[in-house]
Amino acid sequence: MRRALGDGIELDDDAHRIDVAAVHDYLANESYWAKGRPREVVERLVREAQRVVGLYDGQRQVGFARAFTDGVSLVYLADVYVLPEYRGRGLGVELIREIVDNGPYADIRWVLHTRDASGLYHRFEFGEPSPRLMERYRRDA
Repeated sequence: MRRALGDGIELDDDAHRIDVAAVHDYLANESYWAKGRPREVVERLVREAQRVVGLYDGQRQVGFARAFTDGVSLVYLADVYVLPEYRGRGLGVELIREIVDNGPYADIRWVLHTRDASGLYHRFEFGEPSPRLMERYRRDA
């Protein structure tokens, strides 16, 4: 899938096109959820994800999202970002629409963790966590 959004911006789910260096730079240095994440980990996460979607301005990677799933009952959405200078243009909406609604897992339950952008996710029927949601953190984290 490759879809033009206008102004030279496009979405693409070709995993080989992902600029792992750019994704690593944002995640490890700018994100609040993956600060310090090693490059090798990002490479593996991209390689082993069931679906990745990149957002591009020409050849420049300006956004990213990945999903992993058991393929039957649950999909986890992770590492979603749009570079700050590209925000406010609806690109995050298109990125989420592509990975969640337009992909092969559209009819499976999706989950994510976030402490920001909940308004964006509400547009795609993500709700507040339920009282049954539990999370186990790594002991060495």
